[in-house]
Amino acid sequence: MAEVVHTPRVFSGIQPSGGLTLGNYLGALKRFVETQDKGGIETVYCIVDLHAITVWQDPAKLTHATRELAAGFIASGIDPAISILFNQSQVPAHAQLGWIFNCVARLGWMQRMTQFKDKAGKNSENVSLGLFAYPALMAADILAYHATHVPVGEDQKQHVELTRDIAAKFNNDYGIEFFPSPEPVIEGAATRVMSLRDGTKKMSKSDPSDMSRINLTDDADTIAKKIRKAKTDPEPLPETLQGLDGRPEARNLVNIYAALAEMTPEQVIAEHGGQQFGTFKPSLADLAVARLSPITAEMDRLMKDPAEIDRILAGGAERASEIAAPILKRTCEIVGMVGTGAG
Repeated sequence: MAEVVHTPRVFSGIQPSGGLTLGNYLGALKRFVETQDKGGIETVYCIVDLHAITVWQDPAKLTHATRELAAGFIASGIDPAISILFNQSQVPAHAQLGWIFNCVARLGWMQRMTQFKDKAGKNSENVSLGLFAYPALMAADILAYHATHVPVGEDQKQHVELTRDIAAKFNNDYGIEFFPSPEPVIEGAATRVMSLRDGTKKMSKSDPSDMSRINLTDDADTIAKKIRKAKTDPEPLPETLQGLDGRPEARNLVNIYAALAEMTPEQVIAEHGGQQFGTFKPSLADLAVARLSPITAEMDRLMKDPAEIDRILAGGAERASEIAAPILKRTCEIVGMVGTGAG
């Protein structure tokens, strides 16, 4: 097969489902900023609003959530002059390439996707077709930019593996090495932040208890209160990392501290091992307030000027289209579509 040289490029996206949490920050936004600031590789970050509507959304709330997520990206340190920041629906190549990939992906591949099973539950006959097929759209999100690296949480790794399968099948079907095989990037001390009320469950904005999570809109007092009341066990912090085995709540708090302090969990244990949680929690609360309060304040400032957020997203969509439109056009040519894909 003829080979195509792929420029290193990072792509990742987050759904605008409302209510950004510490989990979103440590698991995604903070890592995106670190990748951007390393330089040397183009970074493309997307608010995936087309994915959001796979389940019904209140239109006004979706608009607000999209702007709030954009504000979260920027307040966390994403610079729209460096990274490309946009919302998915403004770049038609995503949906167009998504349809082509619907015709490449196999039904059995989709049926094995664990996130669909989790979200659909016993109601799989009544969910939208979009919820079933959206992994193909996710593959299009990535491959529309010939992205080579995809920062994801553990729960999204399967989707990147599916993207690799779709890319490989397309390349094999048409005898051309056109799409890259993107690598999932899973790193950091807190890539999966757990609930403050149950260390075995992921921190989620859908949890009925607001005490289970730290929201990026929480004020300093609320952040400190939630950490102070976070579930723990009666034992002090261990002297070694292995001592956290079987202690999910303790491990979660150590991981959060490590990620916020730019330390490894081993370093946190070396510094705080032997402490009771009555001593460790106030240190963690002070650290969390110091790191998150500036983000909260900047998000609040940005949300007071929605027109500016919309302008930033529109500018990002133009830059994204400059990359995606030629890739879509070439894809259509490979498939044999005449006069399509110009974008």
